[in-house]
Amino acid sequence: MLVRSVAGDDTWRSFEDELASGTITLRDVLAREAAMIRMSRADALAFLERHATVDPAFASFVRAARLHGAEVCVVSSGLGPIIAPALDRAGVDVIVYANDVAFEPDGWQMTFLDESDNGHDKAARVRAARANGARTVYVGDGVSDFEAALAADVRFAKKNRALERYARERGIACTSFGSFDEIERALFESWGLPGPP
Repeated sequence: MLVRSVAGDDTWRSFEDELASGTITLRDVLAREAAMIRMSRADALAFLERHATVDPAFASFVRAARLHGAEVCVVSSGLGPIIAPALDRAGVDVIVYANDVAFEPDGWQMTFLDESDNGHDKAARVRAARANGARTVYVGDGVSDFEAALAADVRFAKKNRALERYARERGIACTSFGSFDEIERALFESWGLPGPP
């Protein structure tokens, strides 16, 4: 939303087309998009507070998961300094694994977590959790979620988004959702867990 407001629809669609055709990586798109933003961090946070919200059911989902001994974290190819304040406003306290950014006045400069094409190898985090004996549940929506979702035991994909289409086209088991309250109910039922007290 922030990038689109700065770059405009035509530039946004151009980036999306290049990404879909495989002529550019998500890492490259993210770096190019960030460089177009010349807002201060304060201005960017104020813009997002006005125009974007965290799913209101996410906080309840996190509480319910913890009541049942599950760990919840956010893995993102986005920007940690932007994501963390949004979660704080929503009353959600979780670990966030995301890229960093320098809010330079002549264009933001990203620092990526690793050398992967997505700028953050989310699938590696899922595989590490599985290797440690965890049953992994992955919730996502976009292109950067494809590999991580495949690595998980259970997958949820936001309705009408890229991950849902990717899973359906390939016959990959995946549950579509609109809000985290649906995920909360589905997990309790599938694992035979009672709802939170």
